[in-house]
Amino acid sequence: MVSAHWAGLRRRLAYVTAGVLLCGVLSPVGGTAHAAETWSPRSSYTSTDNGDGTYSVPLLRSDVPDISVERVPAAENDEGRDIYYMISTTMHLSPGAPIMKSYDLVNWEIVNYVFDRASIGDSFSLRNGGNSYGQGQWASSLRYHDGTFYVAFNTNNLGGAYIYRTDDVENGAWQRTPLGRGLHDPSLFFDVDGTPYIFYGSGGTSAVRLNADLTAIEQDYPDIFTAGDYAGQPFIGGLFEGAQFYYIDGYYYAVIITWPSGQGRQVVMFRSTELLGRYTSTGGVNTYVARGVLNSNGFAQGSLVPIATADGGTDWHGMFFRDTFPIGRIPALIPATWSDGWPVFGTNGVVPVGGVFDKPIRLSAAEELFQRQKSIVVSDDFANDAPHKAYQDEQWTIPTPPPIDDSLIGVELLDNAGFESGALTPWSAQYGATLNLDSTDPASGPTALRVSNRTLNGSGPNQFLNGKMQHGVTYTVSAKVKYTSGPASVRFNLVADWGSGVQVMAAGDVPAGQWTTVTGRYTVPATANLANYKFAVETPWANPQPPSSTVEYLLDDVSIVGQPSTIEHPTEAEIAPNGSRLDMAWEWNHAPDNRYWSLTDRDGWLRLTNGKVVTGEYVYTKLSNRAELAWFEEARNTLSQRTFGPRQSAETRMDISAMRDGDVAGIAAYNRGFSYAAVKRVDGVNTLGVVNRGQPFAVDLDQATLETFLPGTTVALGDATEVHLKADLDFAAPTGQLWTTFYYSLDGLSWTPLGDRVGPQTLDGSLAHFMGHRVGLFTYATETTGGHVDFDHYLLSDTLTAQGQPLRTADLDAAIGYAATLRAADYPADAWAAMRAALDDAVAARAGQFGTQNQIDAPERALSYQLARLGVLRLDVPALVSVTTSSRCLAKKVQLVVHLTGAASSRATGTVTSPYGTKEYGVQPDASKVRTFPTGAASIPAGEVTVTATARVDGTPVSTTVTVPYDARVCQ
Repeated sequence: MVSAHWAGLRRRLAYVTAGVLLCGVLSPVGGTAHAAETWSPRSSYTSTDNGDGTYSVPLLRSDVPDISVERVPAAENDEGRDIYYMISTTMHLSPGAPIMKSYDLVNWEIVNYVFDRASIGDSFSLRNGGNSYGQGQWASSLRYHDGTFYVAFNTNNLGGAYIYRTDDVENGAWQRTPLGRGLHDPSLFFDVDGTPYIFYGSGGTSAVRLNADLTAIEQDYPDIFTAGDYAGQPFIGGLFEGAQFYYIDGYYYAVIITWPSGQGRQVVMFRSTELLGRYTSTGGVNTYVARGVLNSNGFAQGSLVPIATADGGTDWHGMFFRDTFPIGRIPALIPATWSDGWPVFGTNGVVPVGGVFDKPIRLSAAEELFQRQKSIVVSDDFANDAPHKAYQDEQWTIPTPPPIDDSLIGVELLDNAGFESGALTPWSAQYGATLNLDSTDPASGPTALRVSNRTLNGSGPNQFLNGKMQHGVTYTVSAKVKYTSGPASVRFNLVADWGSGVQVMAAGDVPAGQWTTVTGRYTVPATANLANYKFAVETPWANPQPPSSTVEYLLDDVSIVGQPSTIEHPTEAEIAPNGSRLDMAWEWNHAPDNRYWSLTDRDGWLRLTNGKVVTGEYVYTKLSNRAELAWFEEARNTLSQRTFGPRQSAETRMDISAMRDGDVAGIAAYNRGFSYAAVKRVDGVNTLGVVNRGQPFAVDLDQATLETFLPGTTVALGDATEVHLKADLDFAAPTGQLWTTFYYSLDGLSWTPLGDRVGPQTLDGSLAHFMGHRVGLFTYATETTGGHVDFDHYLLSDTLTAQGQPLRTADLDAAIGYAATLRAADYPADAWAAMRAALDDAVAARAGQFGTQNQIDAPERALSYQLARLGVLRLDVPALVSVTTSSRCLAKKVQLVVHLTGAASSRATGTVTSPYGTKEYGVQPDASKVRTFPTGAASIPAGEVTVTATARVDGTPVSTTVTVPYDARVCQ
């Protein structure tokens, strides 16, 4: 974490104690001159605060989409100043729905998560073929009302919308309430009388009224206003979603993102004096007036943000994100000028990318310096010293595995599967198709089924399997298909429908003119309604209907056969906390299996263990074409952080000695498209290399071929048991693409590139992941479980090797030098201890050798954070004793004399420590005491004494420590 000890770096570097703490004052370090006055740390990697009262947009330089911002006024919190919290979309990541905190709306840190897991089901756990890529948690709304924090968000595949609540947004546990249905892009809103609503929708804005305790929906208000109500307006177009509602000066305002044809994404605002518009207006007319308020460089969806003014009023700014892939969707704080109740954002409606604005909230110089050190990405040494958070103790009820009827396993479940009974039954036609038995060209046997008169993608045959299918059972699903007229190739889907939307069980591309077998495996989820389970054959949906929707085809030898159970069921051990605590910048790629990762198995290392073997049978459940996942995407327990732009370097060190044959482990820059450097173990031999998966993305994959090392990137590691890897990510050459260069080292000092840079990685138009690229540490097994890899550290920098810059230690030296000027007595003990730990690590690192800028920047960033934190925690402790020193000669030997005078309002007690011993004392207010130290020497050098003092001030115990110098003395 940001304040952690760089133990891993110390293990490689020679540890030399170059500084010691004497009498509460830090001595100079290692004899090296450090100019303390030059310490002026840069803003963090995710801060665009320029340090001069201005900031640049967009903020954060990282993927923080679908933001919702809420203010807690000074009068309603314990800190006595306005506090802002922000939430974002994290989809399939765990923990999810991060709570970020800021005092100035520019600098942010993650302080909590709403949930550890959005679900313990297969889809959020990469279990039994399930996944939530591009789905999961979307578009949260964060609100504070009557002392309680509420979060509403929708899940695209996990049961619809949920409301979470807590009375402690930073440290508290969250209570979860399912609403039982989907609410697209929900915006929670409390009316002026406290009535709670959720506004939602795409293409139009609807609402539901909740009951008083926000546990159920009481009333629906569909289509309060729609895009069609504003036909012809230049700002109306696609999306028309992400509405967030506010009440300002007698008007209800809605903020919505739109995307007119041929234009960029933009912000449209709607206002009305009637919250529910046509539902409460005379004559049922739409009461919302619309106006385009921002059309500049794609800054769009987000929040209005209230900011207190000096005269007691409120200004409203915008916090809108901008698509900046492959980094992601990045938010921007955009000032607004209001006139006649409407805002104009930016400078006369213009918001340049990289534009500079004045900060709307100013803090003290020390506070602003500290805020600039906060970040949503961190270097880490995996010391297991992150604070415990309540979300980590989330409680789940482990479901009992469903009973399996073995008589339905291994047998054909479809009746008349080969259409040889002489009749169509029990097959039926749907969506207008015509079904006939056809003996002209069967795939086998005397007849096939001819499907004709198709007008829709769903037009085709179906058969109900009520009572035959079983929860948790995996089925082999197949059919032979042939068509002769139409596109050169058509994709056919074998689907299930139990009333909750069509689920693709198997899919395949069929070329014209030849019988082709479409086959796949499908696990029936626990949510399936087995009493209304329809199997059907379809072609993919599109709007408008594609040519494949009218293709006439033959169908034969359809089959659904249940397989003996190999199903993974959730267990208590998989979900229960394992005693390891990661920094909150980390998120898992889907919910982790806590049995197979640890920060405690080996002190100071992250251990990832392979608990399952990849299958190659996972598909994107979000995509209608059921495109397959790569092995890397199937791997569970990939640990990741956001990337940041425009350039980022991430370094790690791996112990690969416990890998097993077939294991693959390394560091990745990933989305659906990914690049990684990894070690593969084959027949007992470890080889290092690079994999790059770019577009276009194939639907059917040969995973082994896809993840074969690129020519010119492989290195035989021989008997090496450790390897250092570095990934340099360049988002700026050119903008809109990610190119990654990987390096390796066997000692951390001498580095070699693994081939040329790889890429480009760009936005996946299918939105299969729909998030910015992330950096991940991973391992997966292709043959057997049980192998593991240990990661020693994760070191960040914004300097790339390819930039050709010499290693720079000036910032690290300045931080170490500044620390030498501070006194322990001036700061709280815990903050001082945290700074000392960071200082010890920085000093140890500086005493050794450096091989990368990452190895310099990581300890410097950690130390600068702690030093800046001290700057806002400096104690204003009253003097408890006044101390002076003198010396005298007695029998030609020097005696050191310490004079103490009580300066507090009560008796002070403490100790006086000199190089010649320690003595206790007690002194009343305005009284004096003397403590004498015989030195036994005829001369002494100049030095210092340390005096501790404890007294009661206004009834409260207060302690201080002071150091006082004394002069050299010679007795003749």
